[in-house]
Amino acid sequence: MSTSVRVRTVRRSAGVAAAAIAATLVLATPASAHVEVGSEGARALAENVTLNFDAATESDAAGITKLEVFLPKGITPADVTYGKGPAGWKLVPTDKGFTVSGPPVAVGEDVSYSVVVRQLPDAKSLVFKTLQTYDDGRVDRWIELGESSGGGHGHSAPVLKLQAAAPGAEPVAPTPSASPTSAAPSPSDPPATATETADAKPTASDRATAAAEEDGSSPALPIGIVVAVLALAGGGLWWFLKSRRTGTA
Repeated sequence: MSTSVRVRTVRRSAGVAAAAIAATLVLATPASAHVEVGSEGARALAENVTLNFDAATESDAAGITKLEVFLPKGITPADVTYGKGPAGWKLVPTDKGFTVSGPPVAVGEDVSYSVVVRQLPDAKSLVFKTLQTYDDGRVDRWIELGESSGGGHGHSAPVLKLQAAAPGAEPVAPTPSASPTSAAPSPSDPPATATETADAKPTASDRATAAAEEDGSSPALPIGIVVAVLALAGGGLWWFLKSRRTGTA
């Protein structure tokens, strides 16, 4: 084989290899986006553990505004408190987990935040399914488990692997639920002050009603008696006058 032929063969092979690498990178790009959770040295039954979440963006046209997390069995929304995150973002508990949300981050920017869990459950791994929302309404669903995610591709749910519980570690008592609070007075109907109560003088009608209520009767009762007496008196007078006219005739 001549030198020129060998050179062309090497160049052709190099071109094919470069194209293959480029194609591999292109195909791998969609899978590079993800949501991950981590915690250094996390153990089962460990208390007051900080979990760090990293949510990569998949949009080149909108910013991330919210991440909704579904907690695994053994962790309740009351067990989770907010650590830190993007400026202006807050944590709000939900029925099945929590959301962290706030003003949209810059387009193309990932989101990192942390939460503190009161105690991790006694498990080998924890799955934190996540819905990632953008300011244009797009939602990425990071909820796939195990082999359904295609061996690392697709939208795999973030998984935290736990070390075995430390010797002597025990489950703590359940987080107490928030005690019910009495309803606050409506701002439109503020309670009367002592001065207002003292200045409010009862009217004659109020006094009559109060007196009747104290006697266990209604103010309408004596009025009805008076009307009945007047009616009887009028009827007797009419009968007396009629009798006199009849006798005179």
